[in-house]
Amino acid sequence: MNIYVIVILVLLVIIVFLSVRILIMKRSVRNMSEELKQTRNEGYNRQLRVDLIDSDINELANEFNKNLDYQKSMKLETEKTRRQLEQSIADIAHDLRTPLTVVKGNLQMLEGEPLSDKGREYLEISARKSDTLKSMVDEFFELSILEGDSSVVEFQEVEMIGFLSELIIDYETLIRDNGLEPEIQFPDTSVIVKANREMLSRVFSNLFSNIFKYAEDSFSLTVNKGKEYCYIKLSNKIKTDTDIDVEHIFDRTYRADKARTAGGAGLGLYIAKLLVEKQKGSIEAKLEDKRLEFIISFASE
Repeated sequence: MNIYVIVILVLLVIIVFLSVRILIMKRSVRNMSEELKQTRNEGYNRQLRVDLIDSDINELANEFNKNLDYQKSMKLETEKTRRQLEQSIADIAHDLRTPLTVVKGNLQMLEGEPLSDKGREYLEISARKSDTLKSMVDEFFELSILEGDSSVVEFQEVEMIGFLSELIIDYETLIRDNGLEPEIQFPDTSVIVKANREMLSRVFSNLFSNIFKYAEDSFSLTVNKGKEYCYIKLSNKIKTDTDIDVEHIFDRTYRADKARTAGGAGLGLYIAKLLVEKQKGSIEAKLEDKRLEFIISFASE
């Protein structure tokens, strides 16, 4: 046999061998990629399971698994720290509520006592500050419960037109005291949504609190019913001296007025968003021409 033929045959064998090996290695890398995706989707609660024939790629897979073990331990530690922090906040808020209630009760009793004009002024300031502190404590306490609560929300059929009509009646005095003119638009037919009535009350309580702080002269409340969803729009023109960053309005401790000393901890809208999402709804905010609009949607029947 010609030497050249032998060389060519040997080269062909080598090429075939290398091609097969490259194909196997490429398949192994693809398998590793799929395993990494699956591991990420499962929250790093698994390791790579691949059968590799190359020692270097095997070593790479082992290093990946060591890194995954580290990420899992860091995730567990972070989760443990988060739970401890939430529990600490809840405990502190709970411990503060009792003395605050006593302080508020004593201040209310002092209102009926004879006081000098200066004493009356100090009493009013103390009452306002205690209200602010109690509001902040209540918000932190509620937030710690909401973020740590993984229980299933109990849904009921809520007739939104009746629910919101009752809400407007309940807030009638506050609406009048804040000099606001309500503009209400409800459909003629009933609108049934799957939600939790208590959570809904808290959501709209926080949204109306925002209106009472920043609305200029009026607000509008509109309900629209689509095929699958109910849309509630609550909007108001904001005061001229108020600057709102709508992109961060649902962030924790966000405040439109950074210098504001009255009110709570700035958690109201963040809590409202949490409550809406726990009811499988959605909430978004829009700002156009100094008019702030909240759109809340829930699945309807």
